[in-house]
Amino acid sequence: LDIRGLHGFAHWARVKRNGLELAEKTGANKRVVELFAHFHDSGRVNEGSDPHHGKRGARNALRFMEAGELSITDEEFAMLFKACWGHTYEDVEDPCITIKTCWDADRLDLGRVGIVPNPERLCTDAAREIGVYAPAFERSMAWVRSKTDD
Repeated sequence: LDIRGLHGFAHWARVKRNGLELAEKTGANKRVVELFAHFHDSGRVNEGSDPHHGKRGARNALRFMEAGELSITDEEFAMLFKACWGHTYEDVEDPCITIKTCWDADRLDLGRVGIVPNPERLCTDAAREIGVYAPAFERSMAWVRSKTDD
């Protein structure tokens, strides 16, 4: 995929920022949140409908873990794997606060694809706070505006 595209570097950076800001409020594991930002869309094969990209992103993280490239505990890796795997369809039973924080960090960046995040679809109270929600959405929309200026 285009590193400057909808699911490229700028998206990863915004998801990381959203996630770390949320983690301050939710108590989520910041290392997992940060790694989620980098891996969650790493398995995408296109910018459109790609229903299995989360599972492929989780498998990419597994390859890095098996190669000794991730300095995290097995417990942290389990959260990262589940967060990536389930972020597309939320197919994780009883997600912990770290997984919920990861998912919200991604959802708060939906403005880039023309979607206003629905507060009812956010997993954490922190993500619904106007002081978190509004600035995250504005960052997403600023990126969209910058693309139209090119």
